[in-house]
Amino acid sequence: MNAWLILITAGLLEIAWAVGLKYSQGFSRPVVSLITIIAMIASMFLLSLSLKKLPLGTAYAVWVGIGIVGSSICGILLWQESTNLWRILSIFAIFIGIIGLKLTA
Repeated sequence: MNAWLILITAGLLEIAWAVGLKYSQGFSRPVVSLITIIAMIASMFLLSLSLKKLPLGTAYAVWVGIGIVGSSICGILLWQESTNLWRILSIFAIFIGIIGLKLTA
């Protein structure tokens, strides 16, 4: 399987576990907590697989970037977190950085 596809999947799972952390309420909800832990393990495992082909700095930055952008968007959509101009511009800058890393890898 393509290392970039594996990395993107790992990043999407990072979003899932970040959102799961919020819903788990400090790991006090067993089912949500278990799903969150499974997503964490799967995300890390897929990140490690992508590192067989991709440079560490690029893969890690893209993985974290996907998590940051996705979690920020989820926060806005699910919990009405701030949508002020600087926040949106900052999220967009991270997104552009992810694309730049992909194009230069």
